[in-house]
Amino acid sequence: MARLGIHSFVWTDGTTEQALLEAMSQSAECGYRLIELAYLKPEKFNLDRLGQHAKSLDLDIAVTMGLPLAADVSSEDADAAGKGERILSDAVKAVRDIGGSKLGGILYSAHTKYSRTPTDRGRKNSIAAIARTADIAKAAGVDLVLEVVNRFETNLLNTTAQGLAFIDETGSDHVRLHLDTFHMNIEEANPAAALRLAGDKLGYFHIGESNRGYLGDGTINFDLMFDALLDIDYQRDITFESFSSTVVDEGLTIACAIWRDTWTENRPLAEHAKQYIDLKMAEAKRRRTTNARP
Repeated sequence: MARLGIHSFVWTDGTTEQALLEAMSQSAECGYRLIELAYLKPEKFNLDRLGQHAKSLDLDIAVTMGLPLAADVSSEDADAAGKGERILSDAVKAVRDIGGSKLGGILYSAHTKYSRTPTDRGRKNSIAAIARTADIAKAAGVDLVLEVVNRFETNLLNTTAQGLAFIDETGSDHVRLHLDTFHMNIEEANPAAALRLAGDKLGYFHIGESNRGYLGDGTINFDLMFDALLDIDYQRDITFESFSSTVVDEGLTIACAIWRDTWTENRPLAEHAKQYIDLKMAEAKRRRTTNARP
């Protein structure tokens, strides 16, 4: 049974340790079993304190991030690629130290709207960096999952098929896909078919609405998504993600173009998402049982 998580940006911009502690408590109170955090700098936060608080709440931790252009592992510039690889190595260690289970996000390029197409040399640099990072993650007991995102946030991995080809080229058995309904709704011709294509290579899954707000208030057909998750027997984590300018920090506001309030009160949003996802999964299971009857 997949665990249900929630992104910390539903609760806080993550600028203070106390806010993150409170976000963990709120998440657990709403019935979530995992909280997703943006990359935490060990020099700014007490990772042991955060990890112990999560453990006391029976809450797992996922960490996601993107790389800056100056540290782009898909760059042709060796210095930039090397800097990005060092950031990834440090991030894996931070996830380990906080007691988290996975590192995901846009790990293979910068998190930005590119003004050029990927180059062959840059792509090879990224593949090599991810392969080496996967070795570090495996030794640390941290899952490495690559988030496939829309064309306005990377130029490298926009579809599941691209993600699978990239993973295959790393030659690593420790890299999986991190798919997201918001991005799939933009880039995939058939999101449910893309989930089936991912199969057991799907390591992490984001549930988010087309307008980044309340689930069910946009255009995504979640019935098809949950049917596909059952078809591939997905047992890993599912995390609700929603961004509003009410909460998110300036960096994410710019990177993800969060220019308006998609909601203003986070607790009702979090409670609704938990109920909605539980309902949709239950409905998918009922459909499967009904269709299986002779």
